[in-house]
Amino acid sequence: MPERTRDFGHYGAQGIKGSEAVARQLDQLAGFIATPITQQRGLMARLKYLTRSDHARKAARDAGLTVTDRTLKAWLTGKRRPSKANLAKIEAAYRAVRRQNVARYLLRRLNNGGGTRVEIHPFNQSQVDRRFQRVLEYRSLNIRHWDAIIRAWAAGDMAAQGDAWVDAIVDLGSQWGQYEYVSAVGFAA
Repeated sequence: MPERTRDFGHYGAQGIKGSEAVARQLDQLAGFIATPITQQRGLMARLKYLTRSDHARKAARDAGLTVTDRTLKAWLTGKRRPSKANLAKIEAAYRAVRRQNVARYLLRRLNNGGGTRVEIHPFNQSQVDRRFQRVLEYRSLNIRHWDAIIRAWAAGDMAAQGDAWVDAIVDLGSQWGQYEYVSAVGFAA
């Protein structure tokens, strides 16, 4: 069985970790607010999402948005504008809360009907010397259990998500190590 990749890109290969590609796809499925936080509309949408219930407020505080209710009210009424550091905290808290809220829905959809077919596109070898290139091909895999991947994604734990991704791609057989790094991963829910 192959070991995990230790020095990816040493010969010029280009790609990202498969777990990161899965996280990007899950983020896309989560449907984050499209308007940037730097615009008033995007800021207000995020603040309303984070303050619409006691549960959302608690989750925002747990995610790192620790401002007073007075400051939050001033932001919501438009009397004050958050600093760049607070804008970053608001964005991080919003993404963390949104992931937690969407995780259960995505888990149900991805596990439905025996799992979801995932398309795995191999990493780019165009910059690798011909003698070091591998024969890689597009692969597809049906992932039946998304629990560990979704749980790690919702928590923002990239190490756990990497381990969960490797556990899922082991089903590719002896070639799974070639797909730890990819150019893209595609699936739909």
